[in-house]
Amino acid sequence: MAYDENLAERIRRALERRADIAEKKMFGGLAFLSGGKMFCGIVKDELMVRVGPERYDEALRRPYARPMDFTGRPMQGYVFVIPAGCGTVEAVAPWVAWGADFVAGMSERARPRARRRRPPRRQGTK
Repeated sequence: MAYDENLAERIRRALERRADIAEKKMFGGLAFLSGGKMFCGIVKDELMVRVGPERYDEALRRPYARPMDFTGRPMQGYVFVIPAGCGTVEAVAPWVAWGADFVAGMSERARPRARRRRPPRRQGTK
């Protein structure tokens, strides 16, 4: 599934002064990362922004924002911004900055850790 290349270019222009940004194709879309942490992206033609759980309700009160329901269930701390709210660099820039600032404030401890798997039990042992 393709993503909106024009939106990607608007995001790039909004981020042009930041040196620590990486792009990665993920989930049929495009993700933008800072310090290895995803802070925004594009899913089809919508902007996805990681605003954090503390400011999630505030983000949803903004025009054009809706819950991110990529899996069918809303994800706390993430919102989609519909295309009508992403038509210019000036419209995209505050959202992108919000996401980048959120991940910049995350500590390493706040990152989800991979679960360690237990080695399989051998037959005949307790």
